[in-house]
Amino acid sequence: MSKSFDNISKTQESTLLVIDALNLAYRYLHAKSNNFVEDYIRVVESLKKSYKAGKVIIVADKGGSSYRKNLYPEYKANRKEKYEKQTEEEKRQFNAFFEEFEKTLLQLETIYPVLRFDKTEADDIAAYIVTKIKKYPITEVWLISSDKDWDLLINEQVNRFSYVTRKEITFDSWHTHYDCDIEEYISIKCLNGDTGDNVKGVKGIGPKRALELVREYGSALDIVASLPIKSKYKYIQELNTSGDLIMLNYELMDLISCCGQALGDNRFAIDKLMDEYLK
Repeated sequence: MSKSFDNISKTQESTLLVIDALNLAYRYLHAKSNNFVEDYIRVVESLKKSYKAGKVIIVADKGGSSYRKNLYPEYKANRKEKYEKQTEEEKRQFNAFFEEFEKTLLQLETIYPVLRFDKTEADDIAAYIVTKIKKYPITEVWLISSDKDWDLLINEQVNRFSYVTRKEITFDSWHTHYDCDIEEYISIKCLNGDTGDNVKGVKGIGPKRALELVREYGSALDIVASLPIKSKYKYIQELNTSGDLIMLNYELMDLISCCGQALGDNRFAIDKLMDEYLK
């Protein structure tokens, strides 16, 4: 369902907007715009009004995840290689974009809470907020990100809006977007991996085969417990030697289970902010 920004009415204090700051800013990088502070803030205000959100929390990446790098040094190494191949003009544009993004965050901090920690990803901050949200008088959460990894956080209370596709993914509309059930999504990701993050999947297993395996054996954890599986098929033979890979992928990609570890002591700062801002 496409989102209209015209439906503006009374603010609901029980609605929280969690904005993936860098993800939202990338639209300006693609447009080669290096003067976007004011427009970015207008977009945030528009989203806030559209969702009648009484609360807004900005979450932002700051360097790569030390938690994931320690588990898997090759995590997102493909992105580093991509950046190293940039032309001098592309590097100049990229650096100028990040300078403007830093200015944007400083301005946002004067309006909304901004959560950002060294060597920590916004995904984990958003996941931690979702795991703790039932403690507070918040009835609805809207995640603003085009990152499909954030769909791991969707439940009856939590939804996602992509500013890129202008689509909403909710608990009720889940099957409009996915063939699997919500609880099956993480298992399929663990079997498939994530090429964007340089996380390897099991060879020969795509989304369709992953779903078939999950439907037959249970979660990816159940699949690991069932190994080895007798079969003449090559992809099953690959699966039989991939138990460690699947378990590693859980630690890398299961945001709900692993966000506390990924955040370390930073989670106490999030607790403090949520206690002060949401109660």
